[in-house]
Amino acid sequence: MKLVKIYECLCDETRLRLLNVLAQGPLCVCHFQAVLREPQVKISKHLAYLKQRGLVTCEREGNWMVYALPAKPPRELAANLACLQDCAGENPVFRRDLARLRKLAPKLSATGPSCCATVKTR
Repeated sequence: MKLVKIYECLCDETRLRLLNVLAQGPLCVCHFQAVLREPQVKISKHLAYLKQRGLVTCEREGNWMVYALPAKPPRELAANLACLQDCAGENPVFRRDLARLRKLAPKLSATGPSCCATVKTR
């Protein structure tokens, strides 16, 4: 993976927020909506951008697309994701995202995104 591709992806706050949340585990778009409080179209556009460049993977589960970080990320990506995790702890936006994710966690199904219909985005 080329370092320039990684940095192109990291130069947008929404994509950084998505990657920060994905570091906690796989999620579907409706979960991102609930956590980031952004519209589905915006989230899907940024996830597609990250997927095309190899920074996230996705898998269809029923009606939902579940996104995750690569199981074995290239060294360059792993180093940059670790740096993101270190820096995100100091940013109130990233901290709020993780707090919303923790609050949402009990509603997430252990077997997949079957809870999507019950997750409220606001």
